[in-house]
Amino acid sequence: MLIIIGYIVVVGAVFGGFALAGGHVGALLQPIEFLMIGGSALGAFVVGNSNKAIIATLKALPGVFKGSKYTKALYMELMALSYEILAKVRKEGLMSIEADVDDPQQSPLFAKSPQILRDHHAIEFMTDYLRLMVGGNLNAIEIESLMDNEIETHHQEGEIPVHIISKVGDGLPAFGIVAAVMGVVHTMSSVGLPPAELGKLIAAALVGTFLGILLSYGFISPLAGRVEQRLHESTKMLECIKVTLLASLNGYSPALAVEFGRKVLYSTERPSFIELEQHVKQSKSK
Repeated sequence: MLIIIGYIVVVGAVFGGFALAGGHVGALLQPIEFLMIGGSALGAFVVGNSNKAIIATLKALPGVFKGSKYTKALYMELMALSYEILAKVRKEGLMSIEADVDDPQQSPLFAKSPQILRDHHAIEFMTDYLRLMVGGNLNAIEIESLMDNEIETHHQEGEIPVHIISKVGDGLPAFGIVAAVMGVVHTMSSVGLPPAELGKLIAAALVGTFLGILLSYGFISPLAGRVEQRLHESTKMLECIKVTLLASLNGYSPALAVEFGRKVLYSTERPSFIELEQHVKQSKSK
């Protein structure tokens, strides 16, 4: 929603200011310029990226137009789930959660956290390392190293759409110049026309440069920043799971392990100690 509002502000400020200055907005409506700039950018996007990168970018874009799912409520659900799993391990042993981690979709423990179940990255990350803990063949240092490598890989994959969108945005002003030059060439080949007609052709050519810059800095490049922010949020969830599980491996109680995870969250989503404690108690009573 905020993206749409931002786009409306951009369009209103640019076109509204132009109209207030006495300009004719109709002169800016040049479909051919849109075709040249948009088509060139699309072609360069396809040429410069693999199928995997293109698919990743197309999947990342729709999500930025939705509100972030990484809210305080989601993290409280995650930490309540972590507490229940670790409490069961402490009470009944690691083997007691084997069935839960092998099929979390059918697990009574995971069923209490529907938002977490819908996040396949978080579920896979948590269950994979719980499975390693059940196996008992790795120590905390080895598991931490493996976690760090997986989180780094996740982050690198998530940065692919960010870099692609940034490059497309950076290239749009150049494509705008190309469209403007083509317009100038067309104008120069029509020097026999009356001055009024030549003026229209020159104006249409200059619109190409204008559109390239506007589309770049007003529309496309800001999307890269939003995709990057969403990537940081998804990585933070994995870091929260990592810290919680490592604290448990190092011998801390479930309550303290969850507190470790709470501390790594961003301040805007981090629940207070009392809020988390009350939420965990409510989850246990269900």
